[in-house]
Amino acid sequence: MIKHVVLMKFKDGVEDEAFTELENRLGALPEIIKVIRGYEFGLDVVRSERSYDFGLVSEFDDLPSLEAYQCHPEHQKVVALLKEICDDIRAVDFTC
Repeated sequence: MIKHVVLMKFKDGVEDEAFTELENRLGALPEIIKVIRGYEFGLDVVRSERSYDFGLVSEFDDLPSLEAYQCHPEHQKVVALLKEICDDIRAVDFTC
């Protein structure tokens, strides 16, 4: 099993509509991209100095499945949105 963890820091002034759009697009992906085994995401609730604004944790059977997800056209649409609304995006992928 591969876990894919993404942390996002939004640009100043990003409107709430952008968060809603992001959540809607992410929420649709598990039905579209069948290699996704687990998918959770949400806004940070602690808001500490070290916090990022939004997190995503997804699970895949293996690296080829993760790569298929990353290359999928619907995922690429979400990536394009993230590039518009984020100052910083960090990711880590590990086996479990």
